[in-house]
Amino acid sequence: MSLNSDENSADRNVEIWKIKKLIKSLEAARGNGTSMISLIIPPKDQISRVSKMLADELGTASNIKSRVNKLSVLGAITSVQHRLKLYTKVPANGLVIYCGTIITEEGKEKKVNIDFEPFKPINTSLYLCDNKFHTEALNALLADDNKFGFIVMDGNGTLFGTLQGNTREVLHKFTVDLPKKHGRGGQSALRFARLRMEKRHNYVRKVAEVATQLFITNDKANITGLVLAGSADFKTELSQSDMFDPRLQAKVIKIVDISYGGENGFNQAIELASGSLANVKFIQEKKLIGRYFDEISQDTGKYCFGVEDTLKALELGAVETLICWENLDITRFVLKNHQTGEEKVLHLNPEQEKDKTHFTDKETGVELELIECMALLEWLANNYKNFGATLEIITDRSQEGSQFVRGFGGIGGILRYKVDFQTLELNDLLDDIDLDDY
Repeated sequence: MSLNSDENSADRNVEIWKIKKLIKSLEAARGNGTSMISLIIPPKDQISRVSKMLADELGTASNIKSRVNKLSVLGAITSVQHRLKLYTKVPANGLVIYCGTIITEEGKEKKVNIDFEPFKPINTSLYLCDNKFHTEALNALLADDNKFGFIVMDGNGTLFGTLQGNTREVLHKFTVDLPKKHGRGGQSALRFARLRMEKRHNYVRKVAEVATQLFITNDKANITGLVLAGSADFKTELSQSDMFDPRLQAKVIKIVDISYGGENGFNQAIELASGSLANVKFIQEKKLIGRYFDEISQDTGKYCFGVEDTLKALELGAVETLICWENLDITRFVLKNHQTGEEKVLHLNPEQEKDKTHFTDKETGVELELIECMALLEWLANNYKNFGATLEIITDRSQEGSQFVRGFGGIGGILRYKVDFQTLELNDLLDDIDLDDY
């Protein structure tokens, strides 16, 4: 199944959220001595080269005088070697490994072993053995990932480019020779004006065709937004032209006047459009929550909110778009009753967690064993695809986001079809009642 561009950007946002969370926990970790290894292998590097380097490091570490420090460093290097053996070659986006012994808040030692392929290429080579993990290269992955298209168009030619993070790229440019306004001797003014208009029309058509070739892939726009720039009124003519692809027309976020064409014009256009580019993520979020509120105000029944209803709708496969606040403070507990072998899942906020009666079986009074404990948002980020949903992680920085968090508990969803939660609840109650007792 090919993901559409909205799903792709939603998936990318989930990956970014996971990396942010990982960076936070890695930065907070502290070790005893220099036994925390940060290893980053860029794409196209060789596993064999890194294995040899680690073998050399192992030899060097054998000479460390402090016995405790020596053992922990040797242990960390060996852990990295074991992790590396899981890979026959470096993954397409590179490989990130963090290994070492950290000191927990309770003062206990805990081994950390993390290895993963980042969601986009990591072009850094790093090996450090320190008393902390080094995450600077991971922060680079969080740079704005939206890709914006630019069409810089004037009377001399057009440049097509993209901007992603701090990287600008010229995709294509061509020059054009348009007749100037004044007529030449021997030509009638009317005929000259007609030729001039015809050439302008052909020029606009060519720009529109090239734009479609460059900015549309698999019938969808491959950019988040489009900026039209130029001197004179060519850019306006293009934006209003029937020849301009409507899928690109919908992506236009700014039309700017610039004094130059070509590369200088491209730089000037980036500068003039920067405010609009920064707002794109904010606007996307406002649109998404606005869509959610529309479902509620029109009373379509194609929405859910709160942990319980949202998880029910997920299990039914009814959730199209799952919306969660980035700081959702709810923990998912999986508990087991050893007498009956039954497992139950609880979702508790910090206040409810303090109430220990949640962790005993109400009927038998047996204390339940904790099998798994994880932040609900983290669990959803790992599992949302199994339910056929897309996950959108939002902030509370917009008015709409803040309203969603305060009024709806920071979790909800837009549904594919109407779900009657009251009937579901009634069925659950009937299931819990043993009718043989009556």
